Amino acid sequence: MTTSTEPPAQLQKGLKQRHLTMIAIGGVIGAGLFVGSGVVMNETGPAAFLSYLITGVLIILVMRMLGEMATANPSTGSFADYSRRALGGWAGFSVAWLYWYFWVIVVGFEAVAGAQILRVWIDAPLWTLSLGLMVLMTATNLFSVGSYGEFEYWFAGIKVFAIIAFLVLGVLFVLGLWPDHDFDVSNLTSHGGFLPNGVGAIFSSIVVVVFSMVGAEIATVAAAESHDPEKAIAKATQSVIFRVGTFYVGSIFLLVCIVPWNDSKLGASPYVAAFQEMGIPYADDLMNAIVLTAVLSCLNSGLYTASRMLFVLAARQEAPMRLITVNGRGVPVWAILASTVVGFLSVIAAYVSPDTVFTFLLNSSGAVILFVYLLIAISQFVLRRRTPEEDLKVRMWLFPGLTILAAVGIVAVLVQMAFKSATRSQLLLSLLSWGVVLALYAVTRWRGGSVSPEELEADSGGSAAARIVVLANQTMAETELHDALEGIEGSQEATYFVVVPANPVDTGQADREGAAFVWQATAQAAQERLDRTLSDLRSRGLTVEGGLGDYRPLVALDKAMREFGPDHVVISTQPEERSTWLRHGVVADAREKYDVPVQHVVVRAPVTR
Repeated sequence: MTTSTEPPAQLQKGLKQRHLTMIAIGGVIGAGLFVGSGVVMNETGPAAFLSYLITGVLIILVMRMLGEMATANPSTGSFADYSRRALGGWAGFSVAWLYWYFWVIVVGFEAVAGAQILRVWIDAPLWTLSLGLMVLMTATNLFSVGSYGEFEYWFAGIKVFAIIAFLVLGVLFVLGLWPDHDFDVSNLTSHGGFLPNGVGAIFSSIVVVVFSMVGAEIATVAAAESHDPEKAIAKATQSVIFRVGTFYVGSIFLLVCIVPWNDSKLGASPYVAAFQEMGIPYADDLMNAIVLTAVLSCLNSGLYTASRMLFVLAARQEAPMRLITVNGRGVPVWAILASTVVGFLSVIAAYVSPDTVFTFLLNSSGAVILFVYLLIAISQFVLRRRTPEEDLKVRMWLFPGLTILAAVGIVAVLVQMAFKSATRSQLLLSLLSWGVVLALYAVTRWRGGSVSPEELEADSGGSAAARIVVLANQTMAETELHDALEGIEGSQEATYFVVVPANPVDTGQADREGAAFVWQATAQAAQERLDRTLSDLRSRGLTVEGGLGDYRPLVALDKAMREFGPDHVVISTQPEERSTWLRHGVVADAREKYDVPVQHVVVRAPVTR
């Protein structure tokens, strides 16, 4: 059988507005803020908050561009589909696979980082704790999208509470409203000045800062699984300004006011150093717990995001079709499990070869998120000119000026990586990763896979059917079914797959044969019906394949949906008073489960066995 261009089943709409809001907030607050900000302060000095401000503006612009595209067309593929439409199949393929690769590496890294924190309280091997965290988060994602949303809601809530608490206490401390402490911002200038390492340090630090902010765009991926995608995306993208300005720029400004930029304690965690400076007891344990929450949040969201990106890759014929299979709870099980493989391998690599294999994996994904952001900016620039005014619910500010500025800023960060010895290997290995992805795209196209921008537009536009599944048994040869097929737009050019459930009752064998022979006779009778139907349809000039299915019609249909991937389904039954399929809700269940049109044809002609 051939592969499909559409997923055969829908993802569960299990994310509520409160989940999506907190996912968007939590996506901005990464573990890098709690730990990595100390490195930025050491390199930049008191002006570190300006590095976060500039990077925050870049992230805000990218999110605004995503918001514009996503509200015009919410999609599980999110920016991968936008890049495909704007720039071609290679761009959509690149964005999706690079983004997936980035997050599966992050999953492994965060599992190891979380295990290192746990070792403060638990005396156990690092690999055991890493494995335990991987299993826990995998189980959370496999259970349901609602369980992912609930976990992330509380994980993000703890992070947000911690930052807000720090902001409140930090403001009181700096303003002199703290016991035994007066107003004091002398740390901004008293240790070598505001810019002790020069203006260039502000921009060189952006390379580190940008990676601590990655994750804000997860909200646009998750929106496809919310009940109101347009509202959810608009709210998430519009509020990112406040979140970045408050959580990053605001907290870093307070940090440089409270702790000298050259204090050696910043290396472990600047927030611990600040709490200790303020005299808050148990600061170490408190921040370790918060950082662990941030790590688990990142691991949880990384696995979720990677699996959804893999889901859409399979739906676009760019990954194995089995990956679009969802279970009864609307969860893409195989996509989640496939995404965990790299995470588990990374955990093993961190144990077996931490200085070579694990470091190579981390470096090979170091710049790929910047490649993704660059393609997002270019895609928005192209698609804005093609989108009708009435579809622009959220608009990019000062287009095209700010779009171009964002793209130039991303390129500048990449150039900066090339000139810094500490990040040059990340850039080169990330370019190698992109090269591998483009080679895989060429192979995929050569083998007949992938979806062109034109095909994607056609699929989303409700155009003529190209692949039709017919589920029928006793009614297969009747004229009503044939008339219905001829009435489908594009039916003459479509490819058909006919499914005949091998059911003893429908074939009439249940009351003719004994138990020892009933299934053999059933298969034979069903095959004869199938052969006659295939011959008849082919005689009409149609392209038809077919096969026998499970005796349960919905199971037979589900297998055909997975393997054939139609954009239209026809189920033919007898009238309700004579149809066991209708009594068991076959048509209603199919319409609820699949996101393609399901047409019901009633055949009233007498049926003989």
